[in-house]
Amino acid sequence: MTRRRLRFGAFVPPHHVPVRQNPTYSLQRDLELVQLMETMGFEEAWFGEHHSCGVEPIGDPLMFIAHVAAQTQRIKLGTGVLSLPYHNPLWVADRMVLLDHLTRGRAMLGLGPGALSTDASMIGIEASEQRDALEFDTGVLMHLLTHDEPLTVETPRYKLVEARLQMDTYTAPLFEVATAAIVSPSGPRLAGKYDLGMISIGATSAGGFDAVGHHWGTLTERAHEFGHEPDRDRWRLVAPFHIAETRDQARKDAAFGIDAWCDYLQHTASTPQMKVEGETTQERIDWVIESGTGVIGTYEDAITQIERLWDQSQGGFGAMLLFDHNWAPWRAKLEHYHLFANYVMPHFQGTTRRLKANEQWTRSVREEATAKNWAAIEAFSKKHADEVAAKEAAR
Repeated sequence: MTRRRLRFGAFVPPHHVPVRQNPTYSLQRDLELVQLMETMGFEEAWFGEHHSCGVEPIGDPLMFIAHVAAQTQRIKLGTGVLSLPYHNPLWVADRMVLLDHLTRGRAMLGLGPGALSTDASMIGIEASEQRDALEFDTGVLMHLLTHDEPLTVETPRYKLVEARLQMDTYTAPLFEVATAAIVSPSGPRLAGKYDLGMISIGATSAGGFDAVGHHWGTLTERAHEFGHEPDRDRWRLVAPFHIAETRDQARKDAAFGIDAWCDYLQHTASTPQMKVEGETTQERIDWVIESGTGVIGTYEDAITQIERLWDQSQGGFGAMLLFDHNWAPWRAKLEHYHLFANYVMPHFQGTTRRLKANEQWTRSVREEATAKNWAAIEAFSKKHADEVAAKEAAR
């Protein structure tokens, strides 16, 4: 019997707010979270690249992946995402091939234009240039990764002269490459053209949720234009969750840190596509829940949200990534991941299907089986008593 097998992971920008927190310990907690996720059965973790605003301290996701990979065993690790226009594509390709070998194929490359305009402005890139730059640079990158012919190209940002890679990848034919998609069609266009995976970030935001189905439509149309057949298994959706034993407990947990998270997106980060609403703690919690942007509730609420996204995708997707945050205190956050692994994941992976059926079957035959078992016990007890009596009589 075929069953749905949805993968689960986390998309970790990370958002360490407020900024008074110890950055060294914050990064250590990011590592510990991934280690715990691995023991729970999560399959993927993706890390962002940011260079300003003081809240998202991973400036080099490739370096962080190398650090985490050395202290984990199975979980796959991706750049979520590497801002390709900030880099020379030759060095991105070269370092990613090295990382592919060092991790024995556990590294994935997620690409995007760069989320924070303050990052781009420091190296002289205008926001109006970023998406066109990403499209051009992805073509250069994919040529370097998939062709042996040297490449010569010049842009205002870099120059390549007879460029080529010196080493084959560990993963055959290539490690996974995916593009980010939020609201604009740039990510789906690239994914379709180059036969890449796609990460729909902010899939539950006001614009993002409406765009989920369109993302796949754009990707499919573009893929067919370039002779590719898209694979839904390589499509990942990202959404924020915080679950607890009760809805009331989840709200109390989220009250710990949701203000700092919202304040960052409302007043610091230059990311209008990640729009949040509300001025007070309760207004912000209510907005997350009532808008459908995220789940602050129980594992049943999380299941409902993912089913909703599945239906909206018009055919399904391959992985659900939890948009990691620090709404809740550390211990409550770990409990959230525990509840997700223990109750949400099995629902979408079918791992409790036979357990439930077997339990139902044994309940249905319990009375008959119990009667037979008791009769067998009584018969053996009588047999034993008869044997003892016979021995006593023979003395």
